[in-house]
Amino acid sequence: MRLSDKYPFLTNYFTQALSSNTSPLPQSILFYGNDLESQYVLATEIARLLNCKADKSDNCDCLNCKWIKESSHPAVMTISRIDNKPEDDDSKTVISIKQSALIKEALMSASEFHRVFIFCDKDEDGKIAGLNRNNFQAETANSLLKIIEEPQPGVTFIFLTRYIDDLLPTIISRSQCFFVPSKDNVTYDFNIIKGYFENYWTFERKDIFDISQKLTNLTKDYTVIEILQSIQNYILSTLKANPQKTEFINHIKLTEESIEQARLGMKPINIFDNLCLKLIT
Repeated sequence: MRLSDKYPFLTNYFTQALSSNTSPLPQSILFYGNDLESQYVLATEIARLLNCKADKSDNCDCLNCKWIKESSHPAVMTISRIDNKPEDDDSKTVISIKQSALIKEALMSASEFHRVFIFCDKDEDGKIAGLNRNNFQAETANSLLKIIEEPQPGVTFIFLTRYIDDLLPTIISRSQCFFVPSKDNVTYDFNIIKGYFENYWTFERKDIFDISQKLTNLTKDYTVIEILQSIQNYILSTLKANPQKTEFINHIKLTEESIEQARLGMKPINIFDNLCLKLIT
């Protein structure tokens, strides 16, 4: 499936921005959502369109387009804990200050290309993952603020993350943010909580602790993590059917936090009380 078929709104927006003088492309872009691979494809497509010297078509074979499709363009850099590390950088789990310095040094020289820096995380197998405050820490993020806030002409920064507030507010405020909905054909199993938690956003506050107790009672047959994952699957399924309801993204994150609490051994009733209080408003 072509990118323009998968994400017509986003591709149309960026195509128009690239050809507009009145609403030009923002120089700092933040993509968020569960589909990190599509975010990365969108980021590289933006880089291609910015550097294409021909007709910007999907099958353009100009040199810049070839380089970008081969991940070898000299002005398009992926910045992750794995990619584009200086030789003396021994950090393994974070985007480092030394990488920030590398970017600043690169921007000190002129370039005939439009430079694009794509910030993301990657696992050991090279699979794209999202930025968060552990792999993109405050010290490094803050060291980049000036060049993000006052970017040179011909420079674009793109940040990829799962949850928008996984990044520092200073990065978010300097970027134009776009939700990238997952288009994968995934079936989310939430049978465990069927009849207990469906349409939870319609529940009344007075019922919170009763619902929490019902979820706690399920621990007779299931683990707390299994119940929470079922809740999370239900929210993911709801978000997939209603991608415009971006508040569910935060609900997914809240459920993830509850799963972490379960791993740390917090009592089930306390976990469900806290989660229901946050989800049911």
